[in-house]
This record gives sequence, structure tokens and C-alpha cells, in this order.
Amino acid sequence: MRERKRNFIGISGLHGSGIAAAMVKLRRIAVSDAGANVLEMALSSAILFAMFFGVFEVALGSYTSHYVSDAAREGARYAIVRGAQSCTNTPNLSNCSASTDTIAAYVKGIKYPGIVTSNMTVNVSYLAGTTVVDSNGQTLTTWATCSPACSNVPGNMVNVAVSYAFPLNIPFVPKKTINVSSTSQMVVQQ
Repeated sequence: MRERKRNFIGISGLHGSGIAAAMVKLRRIAVSDAGANVLEMALSSAILFAMFFGVFEVALGSYTSHYVSDAAREGARYAIVRGAQSCTNTPNLSNCSASTDTIAAYVKGIKYPGIVTSNMTVNVSYLAGTTVVDSNGQTLTTWATCSPACSNVPGNMVNVAVSYAFPLNIPFVPKKTINVSSTSQMVVQQ
């Protein structure tokens, strides 16, 4: 087998010079496919993992939304059976005649995995109803915010509003916080 001898022409025109050999090696590297697979894998993996974590964060946001909605409903249920007359109607009931602070503490005490209670805000208010019969004979009830004295009287409505600051962390996307909120209203029973 014969070896072919290559002539290299360098910048100065000299054959076989060191600069010319380096230039040829650089050209071979520039047009070579060696290492392209590693680069493609690195770029596609970064995009794939960013999408994966994005889907995970959206699922966690959906979970948080469900939690906030459930916490508002549970707070309203807790409040409607712990009204002003609950101590006499149900003597063995714990935390009877619950205050707005007690209801808020109960809602924050509901433990869900992954939920940070310091990111949660709970507002409890009461509404008094006024019933009016219209010209068609239908009974209409309008609700207005009542004073603290009429707060948890049976027949009044409790309004539990829960909001949660959800931290959104997706790679390559600026970090931001999304406020998730839900409100539940129910009429105090006892």
C-alpha cells in the first residue's frame, strides 16, 4: 500500500509549514461531525427537562388550586356548625361559637403535602340576610355585611375567602408568584 503525501500550503506559501498543518487540522475539525451528537443531546436535554419541569409545575399549580378551594369549603363547613347557638345545641362540640380567628386557624391547620401555610391568607366575614317578597310572590334574599355583634348568628351567611401565593419555578423562565384564591359561602346553622 502506498501512502499519499499531501502538500500543505501555508499562509506564507511554504509547503509543510507548521501553520499550514494547524490550519488544515482546524478545517477538518470545523467540517467534522465528531462531537455533534453530544452537542445535540445537550441542547435537546435542556429543552426536554425544561418542558418536563414546566408540566410538573402546572400540575402542582392545579393541585394548589384544588387545595385552596377545598380549604375554603372546609372553613365554611366548620363555621356553620359553630355559630352562636352551637354550645347549647351541641354541648360536646369542640370550639363552639367559633370566632373569625378560630376559623382562620382551623383552615391554616388543614395539612396538605407541599403546601406552605405561611403563603396562605384566610379572611372570614359574616353577612346578614334581608328577605323581601316581590310582586310575583317570590321570596328574594339580599345579603349585606353585618356588624361584629351579629356575626355568627344562625341564619347569617359566613364568607370564607382563602388565597395562596403559589411560587412558579420553571427553568429558563423568570420566577414569579401566582395568587390562587377561592371563596365559599354557607348559612350558619346553629
